[in-house]
Amino acid sequence: MTAPVKTAKKPNTDNGTRRRKVLGIVEESSQRLTPGELRKRLLGNTFVDEKAIKTAIRDLILSRELKYTYHLGCSFLEKSYEKPTRVSKRVVLKPPGMVYESSSGDIVIDISKGASFGFGDHPTTRLAIQGIEAALSENHGILKADNGRALDIGTGSGVLAIAAVLMGIKRAVGIDIDACARDEAQKNIQLNGLEHRINILDTGVEDIKETYSLITANLRYPTLKRLCSHIAGITQKKGAVVVSGIKSDEVEDLVNDFSKFHFTCTWNKFEKDWIGIVLNHSGSKVQGLTASTSQVKGVRIQQHVLLYQ
Repeated sequence: MTAPVKTAKKPNTDNGTRRRKVLGIVEESSQRLTPGELRKRLLGNTFVDEKAIKTAIRDLILSRELKYTYHLGCSFLEKSYEKPTRVSKRVVLKPPGMVYESSSGDIVIDISKGASFGFGDHPTTRLAIQGIEAALSENHGILKADNGRALDIGTGSGVLAIAAVLMGIKRAVGIDIDACARDEAQKNIQLNGLEHRINILDTGVEDIKETYSLITANLRYPTLKRLCSHIAGITQKKGAVVVSGIKSDEVEDLVNDFSKFHFTCTWNKFEKDWIGIVLNHSGSKVQGLTASTSQVKGVRIQQHVLLYQ
């Protein structure tokens, strides 16, 4: 009688694959998901084992990849940014005190989570940082200018001003009319040792008269549209404006408005239904409607470009 041959135990469907699947569904969802909604999507998409789902979610929470959030009595599972997180090719955001082994060329920014906007957990913050990186890599004149400096409108946590300076801008100014935001921005600037290079001011953008080689504005579309002419007026020739906080159906109109002030859209990226763009000042007058229309079509053409992950 032949003895039964023992075969290797079949792996329990790689738990790493499960975790990546769970995380991918959370990241790709345009809306926050409750635990029940997430389970329904997983059960209808190769996940047939309720226990495996719970294990994958638990592991992601323990590793700080996911976290529970609460709003109006409902709990949700969302991606966690309470750990070192790469938000662009060069920039890593991390909570203060956390150890991160950086690679060559990395820019590591300590950001303390507070009440103000700009911790890195919203797509528009990540898109704005990527936009700054793109603007400075494409337009080297901004960094070479003797008076090269940045203005961050509605600075919030101060992360965009910090990122701009650590990427090479000589000095930056962050403005915000909210006292809490100014206080938190100042603390984050101190965390990164940049008090001598970044100033935080209680000033409305309409009161700014100096010109800047780089302007960042993570603001909603109506505000950006209203401020367009003033932002254009305080941008140095051949400088750049980095804009996020707009939706995909708003970008054409905004690019068209800026093109009237000699700006060309040179970069754009999407995350979910948010978009970030870089507008470079051409230094010369845009010739008529044809140039403007061409820029807008260029934005549409590049809509397939995905967020850096």
